[in-house]
Amino acid sequence: MTDNQRDVVSACFSLAIIAFALFVTQRFVLPLLWAAILCIATWPLYRRMLAALGNRGILAAALVTVLGAVVFITPLAVGVSQAAHQAPALAQLVASANTDGLAPPAWLLRIPFAGNEIHDWWSATLGQPHGLAHLLQDSSVGRMQSASEVLKRVGSNVMHRLIDVVFAFVCLFFFYKDGAALQRQLDAIGAHLIGPSRWTLYALKVPVAVRATVNGLVLVGLAEGVLLGIGYQIAGVPSAVLWAAATGVLAIIPFGAPLAFGAVAALLLYQGNPAAAIAIAVWGAIVLFVADHFVRPQMIGSATQLPFLAVLLGILGGVETLGLIGLFVGPVVMTLFVTLWHEEKRFRGAR
Repeated sequence: MTDNQRDVVSACFSLAIIAFALFVTQRFVLPLLWAAILCIATWPLYRRMLAALGNRGILAAALVTVLGAVVFITPLAVGVSQAAHQAPALAQLVASANTDGLAPPAWLLRIPFAGNEIHDWWSATLGQPHGLAHLLQDSSVGRMQSASEVLKRVGSNVMHRLIDVVFAFVCLFFFYKDGAALQRQLDAIGAHLIGPSRWTLYALKVPVAVRATVNGLVLVGLAEGVLLGIGYQIAGVPSAVLWAAATGVLAIIPFGAPLAFGAVAALLLYQGNPAAAIAIAVWGAIVLFVADHFVRPQMIGSATQLPFLAVLLGILGGVETLGLIGLFVGPVVMTLFVTLWHEEKRFRGAR
């Protein structure tokens, strides 16, 4: 066997081991990715905690993990508790709307120009028994005949997500504890594969992109949820805290916030409060305009040195292909792509 053949066999053997390891652990890949993103985003905090505790790695890792869990789980627990109070009534509403139909509100007829058409469409779809199931044919709404079925399905999904969250924080602890050794190993492998200088160039971009994305998406989204939640409370929206939590989560995704405050405005309209509905829509549009046109581009684009279009494509493309985790993976990929683009331009200029 020649040296080239031996290298090919060795590479195939290594790839087979990696592929089999991914196959065995595929159920836990997503929590591992979330833990990695949280670790990269909060690594400076861990380093400061490590220095303050005299380089006691296990204690520092445990404290930062617990702190992150408290910061993450507290608003989640508030939202879940609020949802639990409203869940029976909401489940009954969904089941009844699907089984018996949902009568169109009278104010639809007062909408200029298109009021009659909207009222007729509502009567022909949502107003009919199982109309909601026909409208959402790709979902499981049609099988939700009772409130208990709705609660059972939602509760099962929530339990699976909670297991993923717990496992992600367990992984986060070990990422903190063994992060320095893992980084050295990755640096050694990367330098061996693409060269030390090139690996350093790309490796420095990833943490910056992750932290900028976390700040620009998560923090700004939660701030939108707080600001809009204040508006919900003033407007007298039922379960304002729950709606604010849902808005904060949806606001993390670009163009997700309008779905939340649009639903709140529609709810107020349905309850016969058009003035409050218009106020919520206007306030939501103002908050969204400031966040998406000034705050987020500045926080993400300036830190990663990406044009706004690249940031937007990375976020939306990441969500489309990878789901929620793509919010953070997408901008990282675009950062690496733009780095490669500039590197290629410098290479051509040097020639």
